[in-house]
Amino acid sequence: MEVNMNRSHYIRRLSLKREDVPSFERYPFHLPSIKKLTELEFHPNVTFIIGENGMGKSTLLEAIALSIGFNAEGGTLNFNFSTFDSHSELERFVRIAKGTVRPKDGFFLRAESFYNVASTIQKLDEEPGYGAPVIDSYGGVSLHEQSHGEAFFSTFNHRFRGDGIYILDEPEAALSPLRQLSMLTRIQELVTNRSQFIIATHSPIIMAYPSAKIIELSEDGLQEKKLEETNHFQIMKQFFDDKDRLLHHLFQE
Repeated sequence: MEVNMNRSHYIRRLSLKREDVPSFERYPFHLPSIKKLTELEFHPNVTFIIGENGMGKSTLLEAIALSIGFNAEGGTLNFNFSTFDSHSELERFVRIAKGTVRPKDGFFLRAESFYNVASTIQKLDEEPGYGAPVIDSYGGVSLHEQSHGEAFFSTFNHRFRGDGIYILDEPEAALSPLRQLSMLTRIQELVTNRSQFIIATHSPIIMAYPSAKIIELSEDGLQEKKLEETNHFQIMKQFFDDKDRLLHHLFQE
């Protein structure tokens, strides 16, 4: 299934300015995925960045988001706040090639700092004379009064408007398997409405979105993979095909 393949990407590719890197022996440049990075081409619809913990998925995604103007802790392009300055310097050493069309909407969603985004929305709505409540764009119910998963899903359903670039860091962290399937439906709706996604995830359910590009980060660098070739899919398949055998081997070690 291909959607809108003839339209321009909002983001075409990322290049590492290797000649400017001060040292490949220090963080984050010592990470294998960064150390071996030259260029990364994005799919016009959906690109997944996957890999084991510590391979640099969130670091790379953060650099992409910051390079196009998002706040390090997430939110829309209009958000400008910081509760803790912890982002890496990678964004100063990457070059983003954009398409000819500019997005009308955008959101950077990080599981680890979504609470801070929700707090910022609440603070803005408490300020007198700010205008229409910001929370109205998120479904009208305080994100703090919902479960983590409900708040995530309210954002997907209400704040993501289409014609946009959406960068998501491990959105499955707060979503049940059923909600992850519902998320695929929402991604499809937004892609059909001229949107582009770049998603870091561990979820085989989410990365099953048809025709997406899957980039796996490992000790060998970056490699494009099919879903069935990924460690995430293979481990889950092995578990459900014969969980008793797998658990037996795990407990014998």
